[in-house]
Amino acid sequence: MTLNPADPAFAARLSHLLPEGVLRDAEPRYLEEPRGRYQGQAALLALPRSVEDVSTLVREANAARVPVVPYGGGTGLVGGQVMADGVAPLVISLERMAAIRAVHARENVLIAEGGAILADVQAAAQAAGRLFPLSLAAEGSARIGGNLATNAGGVNVLRYGNARDLCLGLEAVLPTGEIWHGLSRLRKDNTGYDLRNLLIGAEGTLGVITAAALKLSPVPASQGTAVFTVTDPQAAIDLLALARDHAGEGVSAFELIHGQGLDFLAETLPQVRQPFADAPEWCVLIELGLPRGLEAEDTLAALFAAAEAAGLASDGVIAQSDSQRQALWAVREHIPLANKAIGSVSSHDISVPISEIPAFIGQGRAVVARLGDFRINCFGHLGDGNLHYNVFPAKGRMREDYDHLRAAVKEAVHNLVQAFGGSFSAEHGVGRMKTGDLERYGDPAKLAAMRAIKQALDPNGIMNPGAVLRAE
Repeated sequence: MTLNPADPAFAARLSHLLPEGVLRDAEPRYLEEPRGRYQGQAALLALPRSVEDVSTLVREANAARVPVVPYGGGTGLVGGQVMADGVAPLVISLERMAAIRAVHARENVLIAEGGAILADVQAAAQAAGRLFPLSLAAEGSARIGGNLATNAGGVNVLRYGNARDLCLGLEAVLPTGEIWHGLSRLRKDNTGYDLRNLLIGAEGTLGVITAAALKLSPVPASQGTAVFTVTDPQAAIDLLALARDHAGEGVSAFELIHGQGLDFLAETLPQVRQPFADAPEWCVLIELGLPRGLEAEDTLAALFAAAEAAGLASDGVIAQSDSQRQALWAVREHIPLANKAIGSVSSHDISVPISEIPAFIGQGRAVVARLGDFRINCFGHLGDGNLHYNVFPAKGRMREDYDHLRAAVKEAVHNLVQAFGGSFSAEHGVGRMKTGDLERYGDPAKLAAMRAIKQALDPNGIMNPGAVLRAE
């Protein structure tokens, strides 16, 4: 499919159809992504103020066959927000469409525009005495439209699910420019194909999400956070089962942390206070949220006693205040920043069945060691089987020394994930970085169906070309 650039003639045509100030040249920040693997091209930037503006932009782009790149907070880690190849695109950022349109507290529903920052959505829910539980490291800059487009995960998936599970309805602009008015607040609506779940996770390849009806939850009456040392990943999994025996669905988060990550943290961010004087090889961060009548700290204390008696945990720190809770979470949230400062050879966002995690970690160490001298920081959302399995240079060496091995490391890790019945992309999406992996590991019938859907909804191939499915 031949696409045309967003050139001055196209910009001039749009300028007659849109309010003043919507169009401008793209600043460098709209052409970059956090890992620095992709660099976008000089492009035309649009900052619409309404869904009608977005409709005009997409309709005209479709007619002129100009590629469109929807842009959220720019925090994606797989290159889905930048178009490095092909003609210069039209970049549509919804940052001016950031309103909280309504909060229906008694229904546990909040309606936000696609450009609303995740932290602002959380704050609006909190102001209404409710909880919007989607939580991730980039929540201060990630935008809800991008969270939905990538089906973001984060630390609370164990209890509340992915972004997909937190959405009731969408307003979106389809590739033709047509507006889909699907902002339903209904829990039950069995009226045909689920277009909402088709757009969620499509990474902007099937349309632009301009607003969403989001599910809220009650705020737990008692919250508690603890870090327990464990002997190994199998002990962590056994501890997860024990935690559920004690707290049921009150287990909100269960994070696995490896000593290598704590060492990186001490090396690069020594100001982050760690809970143990000597970093354990393995530990878990546990968050509980319990209803009235139950005290999270007491439950955590009982859990530790039971875990110690069972030989699963040998030491622990239970937060006694909100500031201590935040300090424990700061350790987990700063590990990715420490990783970035060290510089990985290859980073992997993978998932495997929870019971297979110990075997995967053991075999992964051997697989990577056969390729060279590396350090591995394996950490993440143990409660839902999502690990961030990142491979780093040996101490004293730089990641550039391993550039020739990067592809081999990624392939070896992803092959092992496949052998364990897992996924090479647990929560970050496919973007442009993993289109080859999708072709290699994806089910042929699923890939054929995806291509058919893309062709049916976006026959001109304008929506985020090259993301998820390789551009033809």
